[in-house]
Amino acid sequence: MSDSGNTAAIEPDVKDWTWVLERACPECGLETPAVVREDVAGMIRANAASWAQVLGAAGVRRRPAPGVWSALEYACHVRDVFRLFHVRLGLMLTQDGPLFADWDQDGTAVAERYGEQEPAVVAEELVAAAEVLAAAFDAVAGEEQWRRTGNRSDGARFTVESFSRYLVHDPVHHLYDVTGARHA
Repeated sequence: MSDSGNTAAIEPDVKDWTWVLERACPECGLETPAVVREDVAGMIRANAASWAQVLGAAGVRRRPAPGVWSALEYACHVRDVFRLFHVRLGLMLTQDGPLFADWDQDGTAVAERYGEQEPAVVAEELVAAAEVLAAAFDAVAGEEQWRRTGNRSDGARFTVESFSRYLVHDPVHHLYDVTGARHA
């Protein structure tokens, strides 16, 4: 299976994206501060359906520019974000103030050979991971659970509510990266 010339290194994203909890994203258009926590599960499911459509198109392995992920690579990342955030949500709901293990998203992309995975399989896995995560958010019950906390190693602290809004920006933004369509 060819990687279609996807050999250019990806510049690691080292930005702290927690600012999206305070203001709208000027790129993708999502107004994360206005996201209602109870809507996050539905947003996850809708986003996953959009990715399934993207992965059915021709050219999903092709990078639009050197050092920029292909649609397939972005989809693999989103699938893995859904899986990771499901684990982290579980920690937040079962432990007091857990510290999340670091995750090297760029290292994962290389190690898991994102650009060589099968688009149809990735679509199925992404939709499945989205459903598991969405169901977990649907199951968050009561104000006490929404206020539970978790911490990143860089000092960022989340409640389940802020975590849900922070999470949903990632797949929405990456869908924008691939399609150019801003969030309505």
